[in-house]
Amino acid sequence: MGILEKIAEIEKEIARTQKNKATEYHLGLLKAKLAKYRAQLLEPSKSAAAKGEGFDVMKSGDARVALIGFPSVGKSTFLSLMTSTASEAASYEFTTLTCIPGVIEYKGANIQLLDLPGIIEGAAQGKGRGRQVIAVARTSDVVIMMLDATKGEVQRSLLEKELESVGIRLNKCKPNIYFKPKKGGGISFNSTVTLTQCSEKLVQLILHEYKIFNAEVLFREDSSPDEFIDVIVGNRVYMPCLYVYNKIDQISMEEVDRLARRPNSVVISCGMKLNLDYLLEMLWEYLALTCIYTKKRGQRPDFTDAIILRKGASVEHVCHRIHRTLASQFKYALVWGTSTKYSPQRVGLTHLMEHEDVIQIVKK
Repeated sequence: MGILEKIAEIEKEIARTQKNKATEYHLGLLKAKLAKYRAQLLEPSKSAAAKGEGFDVMKSGDARVALIGFPSVGKSTFLSLMTSTASEAASYEFTTLTCIPGVIEYKGANIQLLDLPGIIEGAAQGKGRGRQVIAVARTSDVVIMMLDATKGEVQRSLLEKELESVGIRLNKCKPNIYFKPKKGGGISFNSTVTLTQCSEKLVQLILHEYKIFNAEVLFREDSSPDEFIDVIVGNRVYMPCLYVYNKIDQISMEEVDRLARRPNSVVISCGMKLNLDYLLEMLWEYLALTCIYTKKRGQRPDFTDAIILRKGASVEHVCHRIHRTLASQFKYALVWGTSTKYSPQRVGLTHLMEHEDVIQIVKK
């Protein structure tokens, strides 16, 4: 029996098992086995395959955004509209066969946009180059899920299921569970909150399935068995996702209004170029980037060349970005902007910068 058959067997078993107090341990074990087999499925095969055409693209720019969706939902048209790269778009499926990169220039930042081939059902098992597509998506900062507004909710649930099964968690936070394997001493289990979905016995069963007999486990929130399995496996990627409904010119206004009100969703039309500016604003928000401008003593700030950093960056990060030796020669910095109580404010290395702040660094 191959891995795919084993996975199908376990999924059937989970589907036909009633969910109640008596079966929760059985279901927890099945979920642990399922996660284990899926991890084996993602491992590259040992036999050296023939060298094919390169798929992944070198990371460039300040952030990376992956376009994921079914064939013919308008991914290539979107790339051609947003960037200067022309990606071939036609009225048949699978026009795009490899990864095509483009660059969006927005608020002084260069955002790399990757047009990936369409995903089909069963992509996680490797159908239609699905595995390579999903591997590229794992390396990006934000996923844009392109959906056809005329196809309803089917595409969204199918794509979420495919990405979920390969360890990509969309719009979720990492579970607040402390887990540390040890050399001996058995399993020590603690929780700071009342657990309604997991129990000590279930945690031990799941750990035994992974052949872990000595570990320290501390639950700081009420997590499900699935989230605990994610913590044990440890290779899960938590990333923000923007659901983009394209082709809204083909559906009614009521339907557009309903889709637009859904969380993490934006409605656009690439054909009629509708709402693309709002999508860029939302993308900037999800990437959580900040622009920092520099200033030399006695001169005006340089607003043409911004330093792009992640939200929550400190003065030290700015120093490292300018030059790696600057932090060691740092005396103090003067900052103008919203992060200070008054302008200019004299600050140290730990001061947190905000969007569009101006900084002047003074060396020893």
